[in-house]
Amino acid sequence: MGLSDADLGQQSIRKLLIRQAIPASVGILFMTVNVLIDAIFVGRWIGSLAIAALSVVMPLTFFISSLGMAIGVGGSSVLSRALGAGNKDKAINVFAHQVVMTFGLSSLFVIAGLIFSEEILYAFGANGDIMEPAREFFTPILIAVPFQALCMMGNNVIRAEDKSKHAMAAMIISAVANIVLDILFIKIFGWGIFGASLATGLSFFSCFLYILWFFIYRSELLPSFRHFAWHRKIAGEITSLSFVTFARQGVISILAVLLNHTLFSFGGEHAVTVYGIISRMLMFMLFPVLGMTQGFLPVAGYNYGAENYGRVRESIRLSILYAGALAIVIFAVILIFAKPITAVFTTDPDVIRDTPGALRWVFAASPIIAVQLIGAAYFQAAGKATKALMLTLSKQGFFLIPLVLILPHFWGLFGVWIAFPIADVLSTIVTGVFLKREMSGELRGE
Repeated sequence: MGLSDADLGQQSIRKLLIRQAIPASVGILFMTVNVLIDAIFVGRWIGSLAIAALSVVMPLTFFISSLGMAIGVGGSSVLSRALGAGNKDKAINVFAHQVVMTFGLSSLFVIAGLIFSEEILYAFGANGDIMEPAREFFTPILIAVPFQALCMMGNNVIRAEDKSKHAMAAMIISAVANIVLDILFIKIFGWGIFGASLATGLSFFSCFLYILWFFIYRSELLPSFRHFAWHRKIAGEITSLSFVTFARQGVISILAVLLNHTLFSFGGEHAVTVYGIISRMLMFMLFPVLGMTQGFLPVAGYNYGAENYGRVRESIRLSILYAGALAIVIFAVILIFAKPITAVFTTDPDVIRDTPGALRWVFAASPIIAVQLIGAAYFQAAGKATKALMLTLSKQGFFLIPLVLILPHFWGLFGVWIAFPIADVLSTIVTGVFLKREMSGELRGE
């Protein structure tokens, strides 16, 4: 479906959310499969210590590539509202700025990462025996990070164009490439953790090639040279909203550093390995909830730009309903199958013994997280950067980091695990209050 159909402003919200959320969910599923497959193959074919190395390196590289996600999400909010207001030329200008900003900023971070690699790895938690495999995994994947950043940015723009099936296809291509190359490089060639890193890096490049093809041959936003002329106002709009997502990823990276050091202090490499499995399950199991959130963004952004506030209200209500139902199912699966899930990653008996209980605690409040995710996403879609930033940072920044700093001193490792559901509950309450005020205020009617 193309932009000229104006489906985002006319079709039923229920159908739009399903049409947007299903491809987004499938795409996120395959993106998380990339991370999951690395952990499974590395854990079984190399060893449990290699999982700990991945849990150090991946938050670091994801932090850099999240520049693309941030510019994609923030810029697409501007882009969606421009399309909703009928200003296609501004939308194309926004996309051109997104490309330049994503490539330029991610490349600068990569250069810094290559120069200060050892210091950065240590800061992110490469303690003890974790340092050597972390160093081996780091360099190849870091070089590929600008391609991953461009993929993340491009995916959000594609969804804003209402062509989410292409966004899904890009992620599927990346995941399939990673699986095939993992088997080839790790199992057949015996290249160990370097092979896992090389496979992941090449999978990012395969995704980039598909994104490039889409924007050349299928997109309605293909810019000409004039669209790359720098406009301070457009760059400012993108930056203010992009900062919301980037700040969240920055806080997530700070949290990863804190967790890696805290876990190492209270439980050594073993505890870092346990969290390495849990963090991958957080990304993997929540894919339908995150997909609903991604599907909600262009629908809410377009209709907010068109001042169809009744449709925005309906999109919020239905998104929370659907995402909440999915989160309840996810929690039930974790509750019942925590031990078999753990055994997929490793044969280490100590890890298999300790991970299921921790996994259940970390997911304990997942049935209510839809309110927090959709609520924060609404303020971003509406261009309300300050509220979006505060609510997006509420879980990790305002609650989880302080709890991780405090609770382990009373309850050891259990204090780390119980911090997650407490932070979920507190951030959901805060977001719910802000969202209720918004829906009874500006969004109370057409």
